[in-house]
Amino acid sequence: MPVRLKSFIGMIVLVALVVIYALVATTVATYRLAESPWYIHLAFFGFSGVLWVLPAMFVISWMVRPPRKRSEKQD
Repeated sequence: MPVRLKSFIGMIVLVALVVIYALVATTVATYRLAESPWYIHLAFFGFSGVLWVLPAMFVISWMVRPPRKRSEKQD
């Protein structure tokens, strides 16, 4: 797959990941943390703010991986 196409697909996936993840995290916080103290909110948003990096790392590593040569594809 050409590098430009991989970058385009990866960018679309990353934007979708961030939007969906933000909506889910906010929904969970709204329904589950409504009456919780401030430190629970801080812990939840700190944890969920870092958690999205894990799937993003896999997408980015896939995007920057160089294309395989034809001889490697036949193995």
